[in-house]
Amino acid sequence: MVKKIYSGCICSIYRSPKEEGMYLYVDKKNDLESVPEALLKRFGKPELAMTLLLTPEKKLARADVKRVLEMIEEKGFYLQIPPRPDEIMQELRNKNTLM
Repeated sequence: MVKKIYSGCICSIYRSPKEEGMYLYVDKKNDLESVPEALLKRFGKPELAMTLLLTPEKKLARADVKRVLEMIEEKGFYLQIPPRPDEIMQELRNKNTLM
């Protein structure tokens, strides 16, 4: 079965006050209603970082936009967790070798 990917959605992106680099992406029309209470408790009081139109062609800094759209469609939200220090170092190495 082929998964249908949203052609796009207006997405609200919330920042976690508890953990640097943790973001919650939700469809603006449903907002936080699909996010489990346990996750919201760990996440902290969501702080709106931005609202934008997400499409499969859009580039995101730390997430695959198609995966984000897929998860919003399936679960109603996408949780972006901060990269581990070794992932950050590998990303820097990769960028430096391209220069």
